Amino acid sequence: MSLADKVLAVNNDLPIRTDKPVHSGKVRSVYWLTEADSRRLIEEKGYPVAADAPLAVMVISDRISAFDCIWTGEGGLLGVPGKGAALNAISNHWFKLFKEQGLAESHILDIPHPGVWIVQKASPVKIEAIVRQYITGSMWRAYSKGEREFCGIEIPGGLQKDQKLPELLVTPSTKGILKGIPGVPEADDVNITRKNIEDNFAAFNFRSKGDIDLYEKLLKEGFEVISAELAKLDQIFVDTKFEFGYVTDADGNEKLIYMDEVGTPDSSRIWDGEAYRNGKIVENSKEGFRQALLNYFPDPDILLNKDRMDEREALARDNVLPESMLMDLSRTYVGIAEKIIGEKLAISDNPKTEIIQVLRDEYGLID
Repeated sequence: MSLADKVLAVNNDLPIRTDKPVHSGKVRSVYWLTEADSRRLIEEKGYPVAADAPLAVMVISDRISAFDCIWTGEGGLLGVPGKGAALNAISNHWFKLFKEQGLAESHILDIPHPGVWIVQKASPVKIEAIVRQYITGSMWRAYSKGEREFCGIEIPGGLQKDQKLPELLVTPSTKGILKGIPGVPEADDVNITRKNIEDNFAAFNFRSKGDIDLYEKLLKEGFEVISAELAKLDQIFVDTKFEFGYVTDADGNEKLIYMDEVGTPDSSRIWDGEAYRNGKIVENSKEGFRQALLNYFPDPDILLNKDRMDEREALARDNVLPESMLMDLSRTYVGIAEKIIGEKLAISDNPKTEIIQVLRDEYGLID
């Protein structure tokens, strides 16, 4: 079996029974179950949700997205072996810890396969919540050019690149294009302030002003839980992205939950502690791949400059990367996942066949 066979690159063509279009993002595909299948599974599996809650099957791919483009490698390698399983395993680990420590639940109800979640439909809060503990990346680039205010928060002068910040910083941005909010440009991924959120909480899909405090509390507590656990492994949790949504529980009560993925090397920067103490940055996250891309192409500005998106898309489409670049990333993902979960990661030889079999035989979702 070739390396390429182990990669689940296309995840929106599974024969899962659905009466709605399959929603495919950069990495995950979502199959909304029929009302009959949702009700049947809730009853059969005893999921703790309302009897009529809409459910979905979420299938993670091994595709690799960086700088808003999908990248491929030599030898028909259309993704990174083990990437999907690693991201799911890490998220599962943190979500379980959040629940055990009384923070909040997640949208995941069941894990039929390392690459699959069964989730409850959530109504998402339209904010990408970025939490930062160190100054690096885009924030450092802006700071080094003299910016001192980030999302309405003043940062002191005199900080060095990759230094720990005086306190945990929440720098939210918009998720999707939001229209008609005073002072917020109508574009995806625009930085916003807490005041923007407070003044227009309903536009960001918060149910009440009080839920903004809850969201910030869950953000910071979630960050601190992951940071403390990673510190035990001598890993530094640098920054991350959280997403939230509302679900209805079995009693019909709405509650704010964590959704999407959490604390993964795809949505976070994770640094090796020993290397950092010795003045070096060793990335145990996707950031290492981003840096490799910037070094690989002669004109890195194409990858950094949003005005050159057409060129960037052509670059990703027309260049297959050396296999070694994708395998380096595979080792990073699998390595950090195994550190976090404390055991060997289960990686499929043929993920698509396995997923179809389990969803047909144990869940009755494939005819």
